[in-house]
This record gives sequence, structure tokens and C-alpha cells, in this order.
Amino acid sequence: MNGGGADLEAARGLVREAIEAYRDDPAVQQVLQAYARRLDEPLRVAIAGMVKAGKSTLLNAIIGEEIAPTDTGECTRVVTWYRYSDTPRITLYPRVGPPRNVPIRRTGGRLVFELGGMEAADVARLVVDWPSKTLRDITLIDTPGIASLSRDVSARSTEFLAPTDAPSEADAIIYLLRHLHASDLGFLESFRDTAAGQSGTVNALAVLSRADEVGAGRIDALLSAQEIAARYRRDGALRSLALGVVPIAGLLAQTARSLRQAEFSILTELASLDRRERERLLLSADRFVRPGGPLTARPEARADLLDRFGVFGLRLAAALLRGGISDPTVLAHELARRSGLDELLAVMAGQFRARAGQLKARTALVGIEKLLKDHPRSGTDAVAATLERLLAGAHGFRELRLLAVARTTGLPLEPQLAAEAERMIGGDGVAAHERLGLPRDTPDDELQEHALARLRRWHAVAADPLRGRAVAETCQTVVRSCEELLAGMQAASGGRVAARLVLGSEPLAGPVQDAGDYRRAG
Repeated sequence: MNGGGADLEAARGLVREAIEAYRDDPAVQQVLQAYARRLDEPLRVAIAGMVKAGKSTLLNAIIGEEIAPTDTGECTRVVTWYRYSDTPRITLYPRVGPPRNVPIRRTGGRLVFELGGMEAADVARLVVDWPSKTLRDITLIDTPGIASLSRDVSARSTEFLAPTDAPSEADAIIYLLRHLHASDLGFLESFRDTAAGQSGTVNALAVLSRADEVGAGRIDALLSAQEIAARYRRDGALRSLALGVVPIAGLLAQTARSLRQAEFSILTELASLDRRERERLLLSADRFVRPGGPLTARPEARADLLDRFGVFGLRLAAALLRGGISDPTVLAHELARRSGLDELLAVMAGQFRARAGQLKARTALVGIEKLLKDHPRSGTDAVAATLERLLAGAHGFRELRLLAVARTTGLPLEPQLAAEAERMIGGDGVAAHERLGLPRDTPDDELQEHALARLRRWHAVAADPLRGRAVAETCQTVVRSCEELLAGMQAASGGRVAARLVLGSEPLAGPVQDAGDYRRAG
């Protein structure tokens, strides 16, 4: 698959065409130039959720550094962009007046920045430029809490993510929830409507945040959280609005990505204690930080450790160290994996990064569609025709629209075929093994055999005259996905592999085990 490169080029061409059509309208020109720049920028992914859902903590975990403020200060009430730059810089954009630089300070390993005496309501946004490799191909946007006690604070997020008169500033969203409430569903619905126009594209990922609290800090807390996340994934209302639900212990994920040697030493000492003594020490936060006791670390150091790990993280780290881990780097990686961070990063890569071109292009097309509606004028018929052709013809957009149908009204197929169709159009990710439902380490030749088998199956379903037009249209999209998948494999192999499909009768149900009916040439 091309990852959306062709869709991006088509969107760039449309923007240029629109700029020419509105060449004498400075206000529209400004909007269109912003769309043009946006197509060349990294994908914008916003992190949103209720107050105290753990948004800034999760952002720090994704970036791998503690650069987002996690307290309740004024900065957490401002929409803050985190983007890549070789040189660290923080820029404040006031609602009135020119932008200005904000001094950068580190305190206790954390980045600290202030608004210089300004109120959050007077700040349009903060932009943090930072040399993190995570930010090279994705811009993360931290938003104030939704449904905040302060109506103004909540409105800042809603206006930014789901404006009523323009496409969203974000191409995709990671939405944190602790429990599934009607307000969560309401916000995700408004984001989908705004960001994807009439097609209802699903471009949100739900995160069950603070998952360790589900099990009251027990070492098996994530298992309970995974069960709840699985139940949410089956929830019809949420399934239609989010690509998946991933449980994550955000505090542990953040700490694992920035584990310090001094912390490793205290954890090693904690793990060496007798089990009964260790459990007594971890019964409460007060007992853990109380002076004296079996740990040699000072109470201040223990308090900082507890603040960074939480009781769940301390218990898990001690268990891993007692299980044989003796290296701080290995411990950090294992804590990150068990926090749920690795799964989240994998889903982000499969659903957002791999679709970046299509998601960015879609935002530009929706914006131009609205411009044509709000600013009608003679000479824009050609722009409208190009827009209609792109929306109807670009395969990446057809996949996104069909995925939205699969998650809402459902596909007009029997359950087994519907599940396979959803997977083939990228419901579980757009990598070859994800589309085919195979392990990540499946050899290339086996991937090709399965892709050929899927193509033959869907050709047969599409050719069935008894299934009707709706099925045929669905199958055409799936067939095209199969064809592009095979074309991508051929390109990756340097053109060494070519396949010619031989169509014939085949059962339309049951797993595909054998592709022996295919003849290969080349």
C-alpha cells in the first residue's frame, strides 16, 4: 500500500486549483495556504479526554520525556502543540499581540514553563519545539479537559477539536476515558462529524487510562483493565466512533520511558526485601515514605519514587527484579511493555502513522468542500468536479468510508466475511500481516500466498449474481485493497515476484488454507 502518498499529491493538486480559483479573495487564500502547509507537515494527533484523565502523562510517555506539565497549573488549561525541532524552544501565542518566547527550565528532570503572568484565557496556544525523534513524523497536541468545571476551559478543547465552521485542527485523536460516559460518546461523535464531513470516517483511538487503578494497584490490575477494554471494544456505540480501545497505566508508561539510575537502585533494594516486609511497606503511601524502616533511601527520595511509579509500578518493578531482571534498560523496556504503552504505540503506527497521507488529505478535502459551500462563486465548477472525483475515486478514502460503515451500520455480508472485509480494508491496521490477520513475523512468501487467496475469494464473492449491488460495491473496495497489497509486495521485492490470478469456483466460507490453485510467473 502506498501509505497515502498518491492521496496527498491529489490533495495538493486540488488545493493549488482552489488557490487559483480564489486568487482575488485574500481571506480564502489565507485559509487555502494553511491547508497547503498542513499537507506538508507531520500528522496532527490530539490527546483529549475528561479532566484528570491523564492526558499530559500519556503524552510524556509517547514522547519519552517529561516535557508536558502534569500539574493543575495554568499551562494545562491551554492547547499546547508538541512538534519536532533541532533546537528546543517554547513559543506563546496570545489571543492579542505578537508571539513571544517562554524561558525553558528543568526542575527535578521535568520541563517547567510558565505563562509569564498571563491568564490561560488570554493564550491562543503554546508551541513546544523539541528534538524528540517521536515528533519527526507526528505532531502531538495536548488539550484542556473536556467537561471541566470551568466552562471556558472545556470550550477551548471543543472549539479546537470540533469547530462548527471548519475542519478540526487535528487529523486524528487519542481519547482518554476512565469509564465510558455519555459525554465521552458525545464528544467523539462531534469530532467524527467535523473531521470527516459526511463520510463519517473513524479516525479516533480510545484509551482506557489509569488502568492500574482498575485493580486498585494490584500487580494483576492490567488484566482486569484488559477485560474492561475488550468489553468497551464490543460496545456498539463506541465501536462506531473509535478504531480500538487500549488499556494503559499512563504513570508507569511515562516513568518507564525516563527511568533513572538512582530509582533503579532503590527498586533493587525494595525487591531484595523479604516478601512479608515488602508487602507491609507497600500497604499505604504513608508507610512507604515514613522515616526509618528497612529501606536506606531517604523519605524524600521514596516520596519522589512513589510519585513517579505509584504503588502498582513499585510492586510490578519489584516483581520483575525478583524474577531475574538486573539491568535498568531491560527493566524500563519491560515496564513500558506491561504498562500497555507498546500496544498503544503499535496501534498508533498501524492506524495513524500508516494512514497519515490519507488522513491529512481528507482534512484538506473537507475544508475545501466547506469553502466551496460557504463562498460560492463562478469559476469554481472545475474545483468542485475535482473534489467530487477525488472523494469518490481515491481508494484510501473508499477504505476509510467503508470502515466507517463497518463500524456503524455493518457490512451487507455474513459475519465471517464481514470480519475479513473489515480487516482487509485496514480495521486492524494497514500493514500486510495486519490486513491478512497473520503474525508479524510471517515470511514474505507466505504473506503473498495468503494475499492471493484473499484476492481470489473476494473476486468470487463479487461475481456472485445473487448477492446484490451493495455486496458488489463492498467487494470492489476489498478487491482493490487486495490488489494494492499485492502490488506493494511486488514493489518491495524489486519486481522479482509477479502473480497472475486464475479464477475458478471456490467455497465462499471457511478459512483460506491453500493457494495452490494460483499460477505464478516471473
